[in-house]
Amino acid sequence: MTNKRDYYEVLNVSKETSKDKIKKAYRKLALKYHPDRNKAPEAESQFKEISEAYAVLSDDEKRSQYDRFGHEGINGRYTAEDIFRGADFESIFRGVGSGFGDIFEAIFSGRSGRSSSRRGTDLRYDLTITLEDVAFGLKKEVEIQGFESCNTCGGNGVKKGADSKRCFECGGRGEVKTVRSFGFMQFAEVQVCQKCHGKGVPVENLCDACRGAGAVQGLRKIMLNVPAGVDDGFSLRLSGEGAPSNATGQRGDLYVVLHVKPHKLFVRRGNHIYYRTKISFPKLTLGAKISVPTLFGETKLKIPAGTQTGTLFKLRNKGIPHFRGFGKGNQFVEVTAETPTKLSRKQKDLFKELEEEF
Repeated sequence: MTNKRDYYEVLNVSKETSKDKIKKAYRKLALKYHPDRNKAPEAESQFKEISEAYAVLSDDEKRSQYDRFGHEGINGRYTAEDIFRGADFESIFRGVGSGFGDIFEAIFSGRSGRSSSRRGTDLRYDLTITLEDVAFGLKKEVEIQGFESCNTCGGNGVKKGADSKRCFECGGRGEVKTVRSFGFMQFAEVQVCQKCHGKGVPVENLCDACRGAGAVQGLRKIMLNVPAGVDDGFSLRLSGEGAPSNATGQRGDLYVVLHVKPHKLFVRRGNHIYYRTKISFPKLTLGAKISVPTLFGETKLKIPAGTQTGTLFKLRNKGIPHFRGFGKGNQFVEVTAETPTKLSRKQKDLFKELEEEF
């Protein structure tokens, strides 16, 4: 992920560029690097790079996620298909000519790489964390309900000693190709054959223990490393920690979706923390030093004489660390006057006397 160029740099635009101008910038570059027009060896990879950049920056939600967290905010949250889903390629290339749909299918179907069906299913795990975990980061071992390789067949899904005649559905390939369309774009997807579970042999020759899946349900212990500064709804992608493929044993990915519990004292806004406290009217009037809780322990706050109720004070670097960056946000403390509800006769007399002085 760190080797990827900045999306704005790829399209030669700035962070302030409007969606319309981003669209124009992409069209110009796409026509330049489209492999049907540009026969240079690197054209295909450049075309894919600019198309991915446009797909993210033309979508408000993905663009906001990218602006906050960079490439990790995209790759950790969206699959390859999710990144391109909804992007308006059709209107961009309308009238250009045929061939554009085919090249998208070739580029994004894994033509020159491994087939996606040869790896296992991606898994999701929801993890609830505290605001303190967000501030300091978290290392935690969790148990994931998933699948483990079958010990009976060694993970290949076939009975030991079974003959190897081919499955009639897939011709022994263990996979079936389907094409799906998302607007103008097409994704060619190779899926595991449902008849033979990707083994390429008849179902009667499949392992009795796992029924050809090559895997059985089980628990896995995984150490999670949650970095400081993450936000609610952020997902971490653990490559190769998903379910194993029933054809190759190769695992998919594990997506850990984070949910931040509401805090009983603090409210988070971006990287800043807000805390509200009540103090007595005399302390607001005469000034005082009060103890204030923070995520990093208690600290002293000086209240100047004559402070008005609702005043905000800033405690520097007492907020949330910047994700994948440097420094922290601040904590803002709002002080309000605490109005007494039960007064003794003496206290009432003193307030009346004070009122007369004003």
